[in-house]
Amino acid sequence: MISDQLRLEIQEWIKNDPDKKTSEQLSRWLAENNEKDLNRCFNGFLQFGTAGLRGPVGPGPSCMNRAVVSRTAAGIVSFMKKNNLTSVVIGRDARHGSKEFAQDSAEIFAGSGIKTYVLPRMLPTPVLAFAVNKLKTDVGIMVTASHNPAADNGYKVYLGGTVLGVNYRGSQITSPVDQMISDEISKADLAPNRSSSFETVNESVISDYISSVTRLSTSAGKLKIIYTALHGVGAETFISVFQKAGFNDLILVSEQNEPDPNFPTTAFPNPEESGVIDLAIEYAKKHNADLVIANDPDADRCAVAVNDPESGWRMLRGDEVGVILGKYLVEKNISTSKAFANSLVSSSLLAKIAKKNGVKFHETLIGFKWISKVENLGYGYEEALGYCVDPDYVNDKDGISAALLLAQLVSELKQSGTSLNDYLQSIGNEFGFHATDQISIRFTDSAAIDSLLSKISKNPPKELSGFALQSVEDLNLSKTMPTPGIRMKYAGEIRVIIRASGTEPKLKCYIEVVCNSKSEANLLISQIKQALTKVLS
Repeated sequence: MISDQLRLEIQEWIKNDPDKKTSEQLSRWLAENNEKDLNRCFNGFLQFGTAGLRGPVGPGPSCMNRAVVSRTAAGIVSFMKKNNLTSVVIGRDARHGSKEFAQDSAEIFAGSGIKTYVLPRMLPTPVLAFAVNKLKTDVGIMVTASHNPAADNGYKVYLGGTVLGVNYRGSQITSPVDQMISDEISKADLAPNRSSSFETVNESVISDYISSVTRLSTSAGKLKIIYTALHGVGAETFISVFQKAGFNDLILVSEQNEPDPNFPTTAFPNPEESGVIDLAIEYAKKHNADLVIANDPDADRCAVAVNDPESGWRMLRGDEVGVILGKYLVEKNISTSKAFANSLVSSSLLAKIAKKNGVKFHETLIGFKWISKVENLGYGYEEALGYCVDPDYVNDKDGISAALLLAQLVSELKQSGTSLNDYLQSIGNEFGFHATDQISIRFTDSAAIDSLLSKISKNPPKELSGFALQSVEDLNLSKTMPTPGIRMKYAGEIRVIIRASGTEPKLKCYIEVVCNSKSEANLLISQIKQALTKVLS
């Protein structure tokens, strides 16, 4: 039975909902006494955090819709005015609702007297991050749910300058800004002023982004590259960048090239998910390609597949790509006067490469919002396929610039008669073979994630595959990087980190082993993963 209090809350929401479709849906459910769906959609306001908003598209305060986005925009306006921030640029992807959410946001910012720019069409997230710095705006908004399933959408917030003593330089918000915005959203006007007096960003800004990326490539050899946009918005910009850089032999995965919010060929458009780039690999086999590159739907992540002489075509792990890029930048003496960084769940190998070559290194909390705050950052990556190779222009992960730098390296290796496989082998010979893997368990109830994590924290496995536990660290108690999770070290240079995902209902377990050979490392990490799977089941 729908309570009188909930009925009044729903009626008030319907009265202020700017979207006729969602208000009519709620009215129907109310008339039908559809308690299940109404309770689901009125289970508190969609939480705003350091990842902004992210959730299923639907009616009511617990989902992504025009009413929630409008109130969020109004809350950000209040935060901006209290902190003397006067300008914003807004971008969007091709997901369900993105165009409307961007339009509502632009009208509300402009209606509040904020100087408002809007990207001219659906474009990758890195273009929005670039535009924040190029246009020197105080705030950037990107309407996207990145690699989440088709049912979701989201709302990322960037800051351009120094706010509350932190120099953001066009990067994602961190605490306490997220909580301050959240507080303003809770008090926001339900029917804020609107105006159409916003400005469409000039095409020259997109051209400038393309030029900034292509300058990273000094010479393009003949390279047969398979590319998939995974039904996202990356293709147009990716193709422009690669063709301007001289990589003209692109073969596009036609089934996934056009933006499609339904993601018909994959339920989870995240290259990390098993099978997502299988279609691209089929293309690679058919065309005898040199390289496979995949962007996620908003093109801030980059996945790479190579033809391994031992195992055939395989996708490289994020840590492999991250280390390859770091080593290449060192060899080219690019950004080595600055700092390198990666997240604490990423491989320990980049730190060793940096140390040997006299490059400053920082380990950060998980997420690019933290990597991007490293002072004088020259290069940073996270194992979840995110790489920042040009932070002066895009101070965030960028799947297009990372892809171009990788293509440049593969081109050089091919000209010298070697490959990325050989390159990884040489890194292993020099620093030891670091293998990483991950166990990811999806839950429907977030409380079950907390329960399992608490259980393992209190009683960590004393040994894994015969290797004894040496130390346990509660990451919540870290003085420098407090975060929910545990880090365990076992004999034989084995490291395990277990934590809850910050963007999806998952428990994640990160494994790293170091061995004297690739085959030893692959065997050992398989054994450790098997042992941990039993612990987590």
